[in-house]
Amino acid sequence: MKKIAVLSLLIPLGALLAGCNQIEETAGEIASDAASQVAGAAAEEVQQQVCSLVSDGNVSAGDRELLGGLVDAAETAGVPAEITGPLRDIAAAGDQVPAESVEALNEACAPSS
Repeated sequence: MKKIAVLSLLIPLGALLAGCNQIEETAGEIASDAASQVAGAAAEEVQQQVCSLVSDGNVSAGDRELLGGLVDAAETAGVPAEITGPLRDIAAAGDQVPAESVEALNEACAPSS
């Protein structure tokens, strides 16, 4: 009789543990999806900031300083290399902003057709 009582407790306990495992996996998937969405939104935001600063083709000293401050954020956020490469070149250029880097950024920022 004791064996039946113990077995009757073990079966629901096993089902409960299996359910907890599934909940843990689902929670992990949800957290991973949320992290991916946040990272994507951060990359998009940084890219929009960069693109807005170079959209007129002129990069002032103030724009250059702002762009320089965005290099690490862009790379950390996962902004594509076609943006981060020219961005890094502009940040490293000093007073003479390379026109080809500004042009490359404008091309990378242009909406795809």
